[in-house]
Amino acid sequence: MSINAETLVQQMNHEIAAIQPSDILAFNAEIASIPGIVRLTLGEPDFNTPEHVKQAAIKSIENDESHYAPSNGTMALRTAAADFLAKKYDVHYDPASEVIITAGATGGIYTALSSILNPGDEVLIPTPIFPLYIAIVKLAGATPVFMDTSKNGFVLSPEQLQQTLNDHPKTKAVVLNFPSNPTGVTYRHDDLKALAAVLADQPIFVLSDEIYSELTYGERHESIASYLPEQTILLNGVSKSHAMTGWRIGIMCAPKAITTQLGKIHQFTVTSTTTNAQAAATEALKNGLDDAQQMKREYQARRDYLYDALNQLGFKSAKPEGAFYLFSKIPAGLPQDSMAFCRELAHEARVALIPGSSFGPGGEGYVRISYAASMADLKTAVERISQYVASKAQEAK
Repeated sequence: MSINAETLVQQMNHEIAAIQPSDILAFNAEIASIPGIVRLTLGEPDFNTPEHVKQAAIKSIENDESHYAPSNGTMALRTAAADFLAKKYDVHYDPASEVIITAGATGGIYTALSSILNPGDEVLIPTPIFPLYIAIVKLAGATPVFMDTSKNGFVLSPEQLQQTLNDHPKTKAVVLNFPSNPTGVTYRHDDLKALAAVLADQPIFVLSDEIYSELTYGERHESIASYLPEQTILLNGVSKSHAMTGWRIGIMCAPKAITTQLGKIHQFTVTSTTTNAQAAATEALKNGLDDAQQMKREYQARRDYLYDALNQLGFKSAKPEGAFYLFSKIPAGLPQDSMAFCRELAHEARVALIPGSSFGPGGEGYVRISYAASMADLKTAVERISQYVASKAQEAK
């Protein structure tokens, strides 16, 4: 009698059973076949990679740079990344020993969490948040501890952080993501200083995903690494700043002692990131320091339009200070289950948003709206949502 696959599944990593496929990707696929639907779902820039960056990749291919790069990344890219972070955010890393080039920020998140966590550890995660961190923590056999920030404008306060630390003595790490996916809020100087004061005397890692740093509106972005350089594993990259999501190039930085250990996991999971993509990223960070500015201006105009238009329809939001998302509360009188609301909106109004429940505690009753879409699509979406809201109000009479 032969063994079947279902029997073997029972022998797989037990942590996989606790993880569900991405609600975001599943819902996006579910509504994709609706004719004429306007999709404001994925965090995918609607801009193209800058021409000078594409040409650098083409030149790399023509020069037959098709062999393995060093595991931690080419020295040219590590140097460009270190220079970029120093010029933009005044954080300083030795490219030879404190920078690793990862397969997107996602690769950095996996490497960092799987490197620092042991079974039984706890990881503090402010929510709502992109669910990737939660899944990877569980895969490592650790426990995510959620800090619901919905009652504080989606910003983690030092008081909430301190109380959670008091309640969870097994804390190994704190995850930060700012500007935030899904809320668009960010942490400013006083916020970072206050959080750092709580963590400074704790033997706790800070995993700080700052991939949207170049899409910060108003005040200049600051990194938590400026305040906690010895504890921070800093993640960044070119996906959002240079519209290079498909190139899969991320940056992970930490003190040498930590990076030496991170490099082991990175080496045995990725070997090295794509060589010609690294050439493109080097050009982006070396000669395209301000490539994000034009995109940011357009995103900000879209944010302002969408924030005002949806506010008039009863969708209340924290005004985004970065990234390209609006996290809006579903108006009273409409389906309050966010998944039910999004399904109904998709089928009846042909507008696709992501249910807030996908982002952990504090997300239910909200929707995430990506404005990485054309202004024409945003106006069409608002018109359809307005008609939908009006029809529901009429039905309620």
